[in-house]
Amino acid sequence: MKLKVILEPSDEGGYTIYVPSLPGCISEGESVDDALANIQEAIELYLEPLDDDISVQEGVIVRELVL
Repeated sequence: MKLKVILEPSDEGGYTIYVPSLPGCISEGESVDDALANIQEAIELYLEPLDDDISVQEGVIVRELVL
């Protein structure tokens, strides 16, 4: 899977980084490399399955997709 990330210089130094296709998936780092490593972890957590935390009404179908 390929995702574009946006790195913006932070006013306090370092970089803020986010993934436009994953709303709310944001991180930061002191350097570009730090920010990229941190957003990788954030993406993994963002996409982590919810397991059995999903409660659905009768008739709703839940399927798992592998990308």
